[in-house]
Amino acid sequence: MPGNQWLYETLTEEQYRGINSELEKLDSLEVIKWAYGHYADELVYACSFGAEAIVLIDLISKVRKDAKVIFIDTHVHFKETYELIVRVQERYPALRIEFIEPDLTLSGQAAVYGDKLWESDPNLCCRMRKVEPLARALSGQAAWMSGLRREQSPTRAHVQYVNRDDKFRSIKICPLIHWTWDDIWEYIHTYDLTYNELHDRGYPSIGCETCTLPVSGIGSSRAGRWAGSGKTECGLHQ
Repeated sequence: MPGNQWLYETLTEEQYRGINSELEKLDSLEVIKWAYGHYADELVYACSFGAEAIVLIDLISKVRKDAKVIFIDTHVHFKETYELIVRVQERYPALRIEFIEPDLTLSGQAAVYGDKLWESDPNLCCRMRKVEPLARALSGQAAWMSGLRREQSPTRAHVQYVNRDDKFRSIKICPLIHWTWDDIWEYIHTYDLTYNELHDRGYPSIGCETCTLPVSGIGSSRAGRWAGSGKTECGLHQ
């Protein structure tokens, strides 16, 4: 268990600023070392298995081969995503990948809320199938890691390495905040990392199959998510 001074309940805003000021001098791998050095088994990586996630898994494996990784299985992910998880587990056999599931099955959700809740009320669907499962998974964990990058969207432009996460009453650590989309792909190709083949078919960001579309041309790395709805986040980072 980390010392009391490193917990969500005790860290002050001044301490957050001081920690981030120090971490700004380090690279992403050193930030990951800092994170596991302070939180050890009380740190979990919530992984989407997108391009950023593949980079972060490889970096984490250099620090903690048996790191705990959780995947929120909404039951409506692309088959390519599930296939990728199998390949990742084969490449990093010590990695502890745990599937986190919603309380309601898809049929149970349809019985209560009607078919295709992701179309009629996408925010409620995300809350039940993503936010609530993650909240349960993070209960009792001191900190969690995410692959957020500042370049991804305006809502993520001010993310720090170490963040106070009031939604989950935890500390959120984001080692890739300064990476660009080009940096991500340069790393993937340099180290010949396996990745979701949907990226090669026009999907920069890959979420649930029901709410993700391919895009044409070069745009935001978050393009294609909840297209036409005005929704930009699932709620995990809001």
